[in-house]
Amino acid sequence: MGNFKKAGVFVVASIVVASLFGGCASSKQARSVEAKGFLVDYSMLEKGKDDQALLRYRNPKADIAGYTKVMLDPVLIAKPDKATQEQMADLQKLATNYYVYLSTELGKDYSMVQTPGPGTLRIQAAITGAEKSNAVTNTVSSVVPIGMGVSLVKDFATGKPVGVGEATSEMKITDASTGELLGAAVDRRVGGKNPDGIIDTWDGADSAMEYWAKRLRYVLCLERGGIECVKP
Repeated sequence: MGNFKKAGVFVVASIVVASLFGGCASSKQARSVEAKGFLVDYSMLEKGKDDQALLRYRNPKADIAGYTKVMLDPVLIAKPDKATQEQMADLQKLATNYYVYLSTELGKDYSMVQTPGPGTLRIQAAITGAEKSNAVTNTVSSVVPIGMGVSLVKDFATGKPVGVGEATSEMKITDASTGELLGAAVDRRVGGKNPDGIIDTWDGADSAMEYWAKRLRYVLCLERGGIECVKP
C-alpha cells in the first residue's frame, strides 16, 4: 500500500454532496506520475500513448460491450499528514464531487446499481494526490447516501489545496461478479493556465476530477464499439 494505511478509513456522508483517463482549461496532463500502488498493481501497467492515461492496463480478453450496468464504489482520497480541519473538509468535498462526476457520466450509458451481478462493471477510483509533496497517513472516502439527491459542492472553505500542486488519481475496473481485472489507469494533472504549472485553487483540482469522469465515459464508449463517443 506504499504510504497508505487501509486501517484508517473515514466515511463522510452528507445529503447535500455529492484511460481510462487522459482538456480542461484549468488543468493539463503531467509528464509523469509517481507509483504509489494504492488501487493498482503497478507491475501490470504500461506507459500510455498520446492522450491516454500516463500508466494503463487493458485486459486483452475484456469484452466491455457485454456490460450494461455499473457499480461505482465510494471515492477514496489520501489524507495529508498535516491537514487542517478545513482542508480535510475540502478534500472530502473533492472526493464527493469526483463520485458525482463519475456517476453522472457513467449513468448516461449504463444502469447504476448498488450490488454486483451479471453484466456489471465495478469501478473503483481514488485520489492519491491532491497536493504536491505532503506525506499521507490514511484515507478518506466519500459516501453518497443511496436514494438521496446529490449535487456538486463548490463552496470550498480554503482557497488552495493542501500543499498546493496537482491532482493524481488511480482507477480500477473489474467484473463485479468474478472480480476479474478488466482495466486500470493512473494519471496526474497539473495547472494549465497557471504560469508555475501548478493547480493553485480547488477549482483546478475539481476540473481534473471532471475531466477524468468524462474521459472514462469516452474510453468505455470506444471499447463498446460506439460511433458517437464524446471526447473530453
